[in-house]
Amino acid sequence: MELKRVVVTGLGAVTPLGNNVSDTWRALVDGVSGAGPVTRFDVSKFKTQFACEVKGFDPMVCFTDRKDVRKCDIYAQYAIVSADEALRDSKLDLEKEDKDRIGVIFTSGIGGISTFQDEIMGYDKERGPRFSPFFIPKLIADIAAGHISMRYGFRGPNFATVSACASSTNAIGDAFNYIRLGKANVIVTGGAEAPISIMGIGGFNAMNALSTRNESPQTASRPFSASRDGFVIGEGGICLILEEMEHALRRNAVIYAEVAGSGMSADAYHLTASHPDGLGAILVMKNALEDAEMQPEEIDYINVHGTSTPVGDVSEVKAIMKVFGTHSYKLNISSTKSMTGHMLGAAGAMEALASVLSISNDIVPPTINHAEGDDDPEIDYQLNFTFNKAQKRTVRAALSNTFGFGGHNASVILKKFTTKCF
Repeated sequence: MELKRVVVTGLGAVTPLGNNVSDTWRALVDGVSGAGPVTRFDVSKFKTQFACEVKGFDPMVCFTDRKDVRKCDIYAQYAIVSADEALRDSKLDLEKEDKDRIGVIFTSGIGGISTFQDEIMGYDKERGPRFSPFFIPKLIADIAAGHISMRYGFRGPNFATVSACASSTNAIGDAFNYIRLGKANVIVTGGAEAPISIMGIGGFNAMNALSTRNESPQTASRPFSASRDGFVIGEGGICLILEEMEHALRRNAVIYAEVAGSGMSADAYHLTASHPDGLGAILVMKNALEDAEMQPEEIDYINVHGTSTPVGDVSEVKAIMKVFGTHSYKLNISSTKSMTGHMLGAAGAMEALASVLSISNDIVPPTINHAEGDDDPEIDYQLNFTFNKAQKRTVRAALSNTFGFGGHNASVILKKFTTKCF
Protein backbone atom coordinates (compact mmCIF):
# COMPACT_ATOMS: atom_id res chain seq x y z
CA MET A 1 0.00 0.00 0.00
CA GLU A 2 1.40 3.38 -1.01
CA LEU A 3 1.24 5.87 1.83
CA LYS A 4 -0.28 9.25 1.07
CA ARG A 5 1.55 12.48 1.78
CA VAL A 6 0.21 14.85 4.43
CA VAL A 7 0.48 18.64 4.53
CA VAL A 8 -0.45 21.48 6.89
CA THR A 9 -3.01 23.86 5.38
CA GLY A 10 -4.44 25.78 8.34
CA LEU A 11 -3.31 27.16 11.70
CA GLY A 12 -5.14 28.53 14.74
CA ALA A 13 -3.92 29.74 18.13
CA VAL A 14 -5.02 31.04 21.50
CA THR A 15 -1.87 31.50 23.60
CA PRO A 16 -0.32 33.56 26.39
CA LEU A 17 1.30 35.61 23.60
CA GLY A 18 -1.81 36.35 21.54
CA ASN A 19 -5.29 35.17 20.66
CA ASN A 20 -4.46 34.37 17.05
CA VAL A 21 -1.59 32.98 15.01
CA SER A 22 -0.15 36.26 13.73
CA ASP A 23 0.10 37.87 17.18
CA THR A 24 1.55 34.71 18.68
CA TRP A 25 4.17 34.33 15.95
CA ARG A 26 5.17 38.00 16.14
CA ALA A 27 5.71 37.71 19.90
CA LEU A 28 7.69 34.49 19.51
CA VAL A 29 10.05 36.07 17.00
CA ASP A 30 10.39 39.19 19.16
CA GLY A 31 11.23 37.13 22.24
CA VAL A 32 8.28 38.27 24.35
CA SER A 33 7.49 36.54 27.65
CA GLY A 34 3.87 35.68 28.32
CA ALA A 35 4.41 35.34 32.09
CA GLY A 36 2.95 37.54 34.79
CA PRO A 37 1.16 37.44 38.15
CA VAL A 38 -1.83 35.09 38.33
CA THR A 39 -5.09 37.05 38.03
CA ARG A 40 -7.63 34.21 38.31
CA PHE A 41 -7.56 33.71 42.09
CA ASP A 42 -5.72 34.76 45.24
CA VAL A 43 -2.24 33.22 45.08
CA SER A 44 -0.80 34.93 48.16
CA LYS A 45 -0.44 31.61 50.02
CA PHE A 46 1.01 29.68 47.07
CA LYS A 47 4.71 29.02 46.50
CA THR A 48 4.24 30.03 42.86
CA GLN A 49 2.26 33.19 42.22
CA PHE A 50 2.66 33.65 38.46
CA ALA A 51 1.84 31.88 35.21
CA CYS A 52 1.55 32.36 31.46
CA GLU A 53 -2.15 33.23 31.26
CA VAL A 54 -4.16 33.83 28.09
CA LYS A 55 -5.08 37.51 28.11
CA GLY A 56 -8.19 39.28 26.85
CA PHE A 57 -9.81 36.09 25.62
CA ASP A 58 -13.39 36.42 24.37
CA PRO A 59 -15.03 33.16 23.26
CA MET A 60 -17.80 35.17 21.58
CA VAL A 61 -15.47 35.72 18.62
CA CYS A 62 -16.86 32.42 17.34
CA PHE A 63 -19.77 31.49 19.63
CA THR A 64 -23.19 33.02 19.01
CA ASP A 65 -24.90 32.16 22.31
CA ARG A 66 -23.42 32.60 25.79
CA LYS A 67 -25.41 29.55 26.91
CA ASP A 68 -23.18 27.46 24.64
CA VAL A 69 -20.09 29.04 26.20
CA ARG A 70 -21.27 28.05 29.67
CA LYS A 71 -21.57 24.44 28.53
CA CYS A 72 -17.82 24.36 27.83
CA ASP A 73 -14.89 24.36 30.24
CA ILE A 74 -12.43 27.09 29.32
CA TYR A 75 -10.02 24.52 27.87
CA ALA A 76 -12.71 23.51 25.35
CA GLN A 77 -13.40 27.17 24.58
CA TYR A 78 -9.72 27.61 23.71
CA ALA A 79 -9.93 24.52 21.50
CA ILE A 80 -13.03 25.67 19.63
CA VAL A 81 -11.74 29.20 19.02
CA SER A 82 -8.37 27.92 17.74
CA ALA A 83 -10.11 25.39 15.48
CA ASP A 84 -12.36 28.10 14.10
CA GLU A 85 -9.33 30.20 13.14
CA ALA A 86 -7.53 27.22 11.62
CA LEU A 87 -10.51 26.21 9.50
CA ARG A 88 -10.96 29.77 8.25
CA ASP A 89 -7.24 29.89 7.49
CA SER A 90 -7.43 26.63 5.53
CA LYS A 91 -10.18 28.05 3.27
CA LEU A 92 -11.83 24.64 3.10
CA ASP A 93 -15.25 24.96 1.46
CA LEU A 94 -17.23 22.89 3.95
CA GLU A 95 -20.34 23.05 1.75
CA LYS A 96 -18.49 21.02 -0.88
CA GLU A 97 -16.39 18.71 1.30
CA ASP A 98 -17.34 15.14 2.17
CA LYS A 99 -17.67 15.49 5.95
CA ASP A 100 -17.50 11.73 6.37
CA ARG A 101 -13.84 12.16 5.36
CA ILE A 102 -13.00 14.96 7.82
CA GLY A 103 -11.97 13.93 11.33
CA VAL A 104 -11.05 15.61 14.60
CA ILE A 105 -8.23 14.32 16.81
CA PHE A 106 -7.94 16.98 19.47
CA THR A 107 -6.70 16.55 23.01
CA SER A 108 -5.99 17.84 26.49
CA GLY A 109 -3.59 16.49 29.07
CA ILE A 110 -5.86 17.25 32.03
CA GLY A 111 -9.20 18.38 30.59
CA GLY A 112 -11.65 20.45 32.58
CA ILE A 113 -9.75 20.85 35.82
CA SER A 114 -11.39 24.23 36.53
CA THR A 115 -14.83 22.65 36.16
CA PHE A 116 -13.81 19.83 38.48
CA GLN A 117 -12.50 22.34 41.04
CA ASP A 118 -15.59 24.53 40.92
CA GLU A 119 -18.02 21.64 41.27
CA ILE A 120 -16.17 20.02 44.17
CA MET A 121 -15.56 23.29 46.01
CA GLY A 122 -19.25 24.12 45.62
CA TYR A 123 -20.38 20.83 47.12
CA ASP A 124 -22.58 21.34 50.16
CA LYS A 125 -22.37 18.44 52.60
CA GLU A 126 -25.54 19.48 54.34
CA ARG A 127 -27.73 19.72 51.25
CA GLY A 128 -26.13 16.76 49.52
CA PRO A 129 -24.96 16.46 45.93
CA ARG A 130 -26.18 19.21 43.60
CA PHE A 131 -23.92 19.01 40.58
CA SER A 132 -24.37 20.64 37.21
CA PRO A 133 -25.69 18.29 34.50
CA PHE A 134 -22.79 19.59 32.41
CA PHE A 135 -20.19 18.63 35.04
CA ILE A 136 -19.00 15.44 33.38
CA PRO A 137 -19.30 16.63 29.74
CA LYS A 138 -17.28 19.74 30.64
CA LEU A 139 -14.66 17.73 32.51
CA ILE A 140 -13.62 14.96 30.13
CA ALA A 141 -10.51 15.35 27.98
CA ASP A 142 -12.14 14.18 24.74
CA ILE A 143 -15.00 16.68 24.76
CA ALA A 144 -13.12 19.38 22.80
CA ALA A 145 -12.86 16.95 19.86
CA GLY A 146 -16.57 16.22 20.23
CA HIS A 147 -17.52 19.90 20.28
CA ILE A 148 -15.48 20.64 17.14
CA SER A 149 -16.95 17.70 15.23
CA MET A 150 -20.52 18.64 16.21
CA ARG A 151 -19.99 22.31 15.44
CA TYR A 152 -19.00 21.59 11.83
CA GLY A 153 -20.63 18.20 11.22
CA PHE A 154 -17.35 16.31 10.80
CA ARG A 155 -18.08 12.58 10.90
CA GLY A 156 -14.60 11.14 10.38
CA PRO A 157 -12.29 9.74 13.09
CA ASN A 158 -12.99 11.56 16.35
CA PHE A 159 -11.11 11.08 19.61
CA ALA A 160 -8.50 12.43 22.02
CA THR A 161 -5.03 11.11 22.78
CA VAL A 162 -3.97 11.56 26.40
CA SER A 163 -0.27 11.24 27.24
CA ALA A 164 0.25 14.17 29.62
CA CYS A 165 2.51 16.81 28.05
CA ALA A 166 3.04 14.66 24.94
CA SER A 167 -0.72 14.54 24.25
CA SER A 168 -1.01 16.95 21.32
CA THR A 169 2.12 15.65 19.58
CA ASN A 170 0.53 12.22 19.77
CA ALA A 171 -2.67 13.73 18.37
CA ILE A 172 -0.74 15.18 15.41
CA GLY A 173 1.02 11.86 14.88
CA ASP A 174 -2.28 9.98 14.88
CA ALA A 175 -3.86 12.50 12.50
CA PHE A 176 -0.85 12.12 10.19
CA ASN A 177 -1.16 8.33 10.20
CA TYR A 178 -4.92 8.26 9.63
CA ILE A 179 -4.55 10.48 6.58
CA ARG A 180 -1.57 8.73 5.04
CA LEU A 181 -3.35 5.39 5.48
CA GLY A 182 -6.30 6.77 3.52
CA LYS A 183 -8.76 6.85 6.44
CA ALA A 184 -9.51 10.59 6.05
CA ASN A 185 -8.88 13.51 3.70
CA VAL A 186 -8.61 16.16 6.42
CA ILE A 187 -8.13 16.04 10.17
CA VAL A 188 -8.50 18.93 12.59
CA THR A 189 -5.84 18.30 15.23
CA GLY A 190 -4.12 19.95 18.18
CA GLY A 191 -4.54 20.44 21.89
CA ALA A 192 -5.91 22.75 24.55
CA GLU A 193 -5.24 23.19 28.24
CA ALA A 194 -6.47 25.50 31.01
CA PRO A 195 -4.67 24.39 34.20
CA ILE A 196 -4.19 27.79 35.87
CA SER A 197 -6.37 27.10 38.86
CA ILE A 198 -6.11 26.41 42.59
CA MET A 199 -5.82 22.70 41.90
CA GLY A 200 -3.44 23.10 38.97
CA ILE A 201 -0.89 25.36 40.60
CA GLY A 202 -1.35 23.74 44.01
CA GLY A 203 -0.81 20.29 42.60
CA PHE A 204 2.32 21.15 40.64
CA ASN A 205 3.68 23.11 43.61
CA ALA A 206 3.27 20.03 45.77
CA MET A 207 5.55 18.20 43.30
CA ASN A 208 8.11 21.05 43.35
CA ALA A 209 7.72 21.19 39.57
CA LEU A 210 7.08 24.92 39.15
CA SER A 211 9.48 27.83 39.24
CA THR A 212 9.06 29.94 42.38
CA ARG A 213 10.79 33.02 40.98
CA ASN A 214 7.92 35.28 42.06
CA GLU A 215 10.06 38.42 42.01
CA SER A 216 10.69 38.07 38.26
CA PRO A 217 7.97 36.09 36.46
CA GLN A 218 8.97 37.14 32.95
CA THR A 219 12.47 35.71 33.36
CA ALA A 220 11.46 32.62 35.34
CA SER A 221 11.36 30.21 32.39
CA ARG A 222 15.03 29.94 31.48
CA PRO A 223 15.73 26.64 29.72
CA PHE A 224 19.37 25.48 29.64
CA SER A 225 20.49 28.07 32.19
CA ALA A 226 22.17 26.97 35.41
CA SER A 227 19.72 28.95 37.55
CA ARG A 228 16.58 27.27 36.15
CA ASP A 229 14.28 26.13 38.95
CA GLY A 230 11.21 24.59 37.31
CA PHE A 231 8.67 25.26 34.60
CA VAL A 232 6.18 28.11 34.28
CA ILE A 233 2.66 26.84 33.79
CA GLY A 234 0.86 28.06 30.66
CA GLU A 235 -2.45 27.60 28.89
CA GLY A 236 -4.19 27.95 25.54
CA GLY A 237 -5.37 26.10 22.46
CA ILE A 238 -3.56 25.31 19.21
CA CYS A 239 -5.05 23.80 16.07
CA LEU A 240 -3.46 22.51 12.86
CA ILE A 241 -5.37 21.39 9.77
CA LEU A 242 -3.70 18.32 8.31
CA GLU A 243 -4.72 17.37 4.79
CA GLU A 244 -3.92 14.73 2.21
CA MET A 245 -1.58 16.36 -0.30
CA GLU A 246 -3.51 15.63 -3.48
CA HIS A 247 -6.71 16.84 -1.86
CA ALA A 248 -4.97 20.10 -0.92
CA LEU A 249 -3.45 20.56 -4.39
CA ARG A 250 -6.78 19.99 -6.13
CA ARG A 251 -8.29 22.93 -4.28
CA ASN A 252 -5.16 25.12 -4.62
CA ALA A 253 -4.70 25.34 -0.85
CA VAL A 254 -1.88 27.31 0.71
CA ILE A 255 0.51 24.70 2.12
CA TYR A 256 2.62 25.75 5.10
CA ALA A 257 4.70 22.58 5.43
CA GLU A 258 4.62 18.82 5.03
CA VAL A 259 4.40 16.35 7.89
CA ALA A 260 7.35 14.06 7.23
CA GLY A 261 7.18 11.59 10.12
CA SER A 262 6.41 10.97 13.76
CA GLY A 263 7.80 8.89 16.58
CA MET A 264 6.77 7.57 19.97
CA SER A 265 8.58 5.89 22.84
CA ALA A 266 8.50 5.36 26.61
CA ASP A 267 11.17 6.04 29.21
CA ALA A 268 9.93 3.14 31.37
CA TYR A 269 11.79 4.85 34.18
CA HIS A 270 9.93 7.24 36.53
CA LEU A 271 6.49 8.76 37.15
CA THR A 272 7.56 12.35 36.48
CA ALA A 273 11.29 12.54 35.70
CA SER A 274 12.86 11.89 32.31
CA HIS A 275 15.62 9.28 32.11
CA PRO A 276 18.85 11.06 33.13
CA ASP A 277 20.67 9.75 30.05
CA GLY A 278 17.76 10.60 27.75
CA LEU A 279 17.19 7.00 26.65
CA GLY A 280 13.51 7.51 25.78
CA ALA A 281 14.28 10.81 24.07
CA ILE A 282 16.98 9.16 21.99
CA LEU A 283 14.60 6.44 20.89
CA VAL A 284 11.71 8.76 20.01
CA MET A 285 13.89 11.00 17.83
CA LYS A 286 15.39 7.98 16.07
CA ASN A 287 11.89 6.59 15.51
CA ALA A 288 10.72 9.89 14.02
CA LEU A 289 13.72 10.07 11.66
CA GLU A 290 13.18 6.48 10.58
CA ASP A 291 9.49 7.09 9.97
CA ALA A 292 10.32 10.17 7.88
CA GLU A 293 13.07 8.25 6.01
CA MET A 294 15.40 11.14 6.81
CA GLN A 295 18.97 11.41 8.02
CA PRO A 296 19.91 13.54 11.05
CA GLU A 297 21.81 15.90 8.75
CA GLU A 298 18.54 16.88 7.04
CA ILE A 299 17.18 18.50 10.21
CA ASP A 300 17.97 22.20 10.68
CA TYR A 301 15.95 23.07 13.77
CA ILE A 302 14.81 21.28 16.92
CA ASN A 303 12.03 22.81 18.97
CA VAL A 304 12.92 21.07 22.19
CA HIS A 305 10.74 20.00 25.11
CA GLY A 306 13.01 22.28 27.16
CA THR A 307 10.81 22.98 30.17
CA SER A 308 13.44 24.74 32.33
CA THR A 309 13.71 21.89 34.84
CA PRO A 310 17.08 20.85 36.28
CA VAL A 311 17.01 17.22 35.14
CA GLY A 312 14.92 17.42 31.97
CA ASP A 313 16.94 20.01 30.08
CA VAL A 314 20.23 18.14 30.59
CA SER A 315 18.81 14.76 29.57
CA GLU A 316 17.34 16.21 26.36
CA VAL A 317 20.67 17.79 25.41
CA LYS A 318 22.39 14.44 25.97
CA ALA A 319 19.82 12.76 23.74
CA ILE A 320 20.22 15.31 20.94
CA MET A 321 23.99 14.89 20.93
CA LYS A 322 23.64 11.11 20.86
CA VAL A 323 21.22 11.13 17.91
CA PHE A 324 22.72 13.96 15.87
CA GLY A 325 26.43 13.58 16.64
CA THR A 326 28.60 16.27 15.08
CA HIS A 327 25.55 17.66 13.24
CA SER A 328 24.29 18.79 16.66
CA TYR A 329 26.57 21.82 16.32
CA LYS A 330 24.94 22.84 13.02
CA LEU A 331 21.41 22.77 14.42
CA ASN A 332 19.39 25.63 15.76
CA ILE A 333 17.82 24.54 19.04
CA SER A 334 15.23 26.58 20.91
CA SER A 335 12.63 26.25 23.63
CA THR A 336 9.59 28.39 22.94
CA LYS A 337 8.39 27.43 26.44
CA SER A 338 10.69 30.21 27.62
CA MET A 339 7.98 32.53 26.22
CA THR A 340 4.69 30.59 26.30
CA GLY A 341 5.35 28.67 29.48
CA HIS A 342 4.55 24.97 29.57
CA MET A 343 1.08 24.53 28.06
CA LEU A 344 0.99 20.86 29.15
CA GLY A 345 -1.32 18.91 26.81
CA ALA A 346 -1.30 21.80 24.32
CA ALA A 347 2.50 22.14 24.35
CA GLY A 348 3.19 19.76 21.48
CA ALA A 349 0.73 21.51 19.17
CA MET A 350 2.12 24.91 20.19
CA GLU A 351 5.63 23.80 19.35
CA ALA A 352 4.56 22.12 16.11
CA LEU A 353 2.95 25.42 15.11
CA ALA A 354 6.20 27.26 15.92
CA SER A 355 8.10 24.69 13.84
CA VAL A 356 5.72 25.07 10.88
CA LEU A 357 6.08 28.85 10.97
CA SER A 358 9.87 28.58 11.28
CA ILE A 359 9.90 26.49 8.12
CA SER A 360 7.57 28.78 6.18
CA ASN A 361 9.31 31.99 7.30
CA ASP A 362 12.93 30.74 7.64
CA ILE A 363 13.22 32.21 11.12
CA VAL A 364 14.00 30.34 14.33
CA PRO A 365 12.40 31.85 17.46
CA PRO A 366 14.71 32.26 20.45
CA THR A 367 15.19 30.68 23.84
CA ILE A 368 14.89 33.78 26.01
CA ASN A 369 16.13 34.59 29.54
CA HIS A 370 19.67 33.22 29.30
CA ALA A 371 22.14 35.55 31.02
CA GLU A 372 25.85 35.66 30.34
CA GLY A 373 27.67 33.39 32.77
CA ASP A 374 24.55 31.47 33.79
CA ASP A 375 26.01 28.27 32.38
CA ASP A 376 25.37 24.72 33.52
CA PRO A 377 28.59 22.64 33.53
CA GLU A 378 26.58 19.65 32.25
CA ILE A 379 25.51 21.49 29.07
CA ASP A 380 27.70 22.06 26.00
CA TYR A 381 27.24 25.71 25.02
CA GLN A 382 28.89 25.20 21.66
CA LEU A 383 25.42 24.05 20.69
CA ASN A 384 23.29 26.84 19.22
CA PHE A 385 20.41 27.29 21.67
CA THR A 386 19.29 30.45 19.79
CA PHE A 387 19.62 32.39 23.02
CA ASN A 388 17.65 35.64 23.40
CA LYS A 389 17.32 36.61 19.73
CA ALA A 390 15.58 34.98 16.76
CA GLN A 391 17.87 33.84 13.95
CA LYS A 392 17.24 33.84 10.24
CA ARG A 393 18.24 30.68 8.42
CA THR A 394 16.83 28.32 5.85
CA VAL A 395 14.83 25.73 7.76
CA ARG A 396 14.44 22.72 5.50
CA ALA A 397 13.06 20.54 8.27
CA ALA A 398 12.27 20.85 11.96
CA LEU A 399 11.84 18.25 14.68
CA SER A 400 9.55 18.98 17.64
CA ASN A 401 9.96 17.03 20.90
CA THR A 402 7.46 16.59 23.74
CA PHE A 403 7.82 14.41 26.81
CA GLY A 404 5.11 13.71 29.39
CA PHE A 405 4.68 12.49 32.96
CA GLY A 406 4.49 8.71 32.87
CA GLY A 407 7.50 8.54 30.54
CA HIS A 408 5.52 9.30 27.36
CA ASN A 409 7.65 10.67 24.50
CA ALA A 410 6.46 11.91 21.12
CA SER A 411 8.20 13.70 18.26
CA VAL A 412 7.04 15.01 14.91
CA ILE A 413 9.11 16.08 11.91
CA LEU A 414 7.88 18.80 9.57
CA LYS A 415 9.60 19.94 6.37
CA LYS A 416 9.32 22.39 3.52
CA PHE A 417 6.75 21.29 1.00
CA THR A 418 7.69 20.39 -2.53
CA THR A 419 5.64 18.39 -4.99
CA LYS A 420 8.68 16.16 -5.51
CA CYS A 421 8.71 12.96 -3.45
CA PHE A 422 12.13 12.35 -1.88
